[in-house]
Amino acid sequence: MSKAFASQADLEEKEVSFTKLSQHAYAYTAEGDPNTGVVIGDDAVMVIDTQATPAMAQDVIEKIRSVSDKPIQYVVLSHYHAVRVLGASAYSPMHIISSQDTCDLIVERGEQDYKSEFERFPRLFQDVDSIPGLTWPTLTFKGEMTLWLGQLEVKILQLGRGHTKGDTVVWLPQDKVLFSGDLVEYGATPYTGDAYLRDWPQTLRNVAALEPRALVPGRGNALCSPDAVTAAIDGTRAFLEAMFSAVCEGRKNGDDLNTIYRDTHAQLKPDFGEWVIFDHCLPFDVTRAFDEADGITDPRIWTAERDAQMWDDLEGSLSD
Repeated sequence: MSKAFASQADLEEKEVSFTKLSQHAYAYTAEGDPNTGVVIGDDAVMVIDTQATPAMAQDVIEKIRSVSDKPIQYVVLSHYHAVRVLGASAYSPMHIISSQDTCDLIVERGEQDYKSEFERFPRLFQDVDSIPGLTWPTLTFKGEMTLWLGQLEVKILQLGRGHTKGDTVVWLPQDKVLFSGDLVEYGATPYTGDAYLRDWPQTLRNVAALEPRALVPGRGNALCSPDAVTAAIDGTRAFLEAMFSAVCEGRKNGDDLNTIYRDTHAQLKPDFGEWVIFDHCLPFDVTRAFDEADGITDPRIWTAERDAQMWDDLEGSLSD
């Protein structure tokens, strides 16, 4: 029997946790589903990544209201993927903030990404009809910007390319808490379909140089100690380096994509096969790594049609 496409067969609801990391920082997590970060300042609330639909965002809002009645004035997009951003309208924020690079990605591939991700993981798009359209930033920045939520300093930083070219982290210097988006995962397979694999390890070193006391990863549990933060950063880097190295070795040997996928799957399965969405991500990851190894610097746009064709080709190679 052929494997179900991407995560279409993942229909099990996850248990949500709302974890306090500091006086100002909370993590909304759900057993490996996409995370949302919350910053509660003196006079306003900031949300980092929104969930995929306004209907799903209502649960985040309910959790926020359990700890604060301050207005939700800011939404920050850690990067552009539909599953992260299309719930933004539910918060009625004063501003939606992204890097200019992320805004450029929405212009370039926003519609295609929405259709692609919905087909891959329909459970994460509950009440999809509640989405009013693409999410557009009202403020963009390049490199770094700082907001003050009363006396709380909030730094919004681009530390380098990795998961996408627009990756943005939110850093609370007073609390030493970092919201990393999908630059860092914990017990979850990094998705690299839109990645810059040669840059990502250095970006992770830049993340580590901040010396976070606690961190909210893109997927996985909230990390509430420096040791847990280090383990997540090191684990993310280990997967990336092992995967990209395997693909580059295959290209050096002149192997085709199907052969490289089959060999890379076999190499990574023992160490990473139990991570969340391993089987979903790896075909996309290896395909992007193959392109980057061949000198295709910028990721090609994924469409629902391209996704399906790639999946059939690569998953078929595992059973050949």
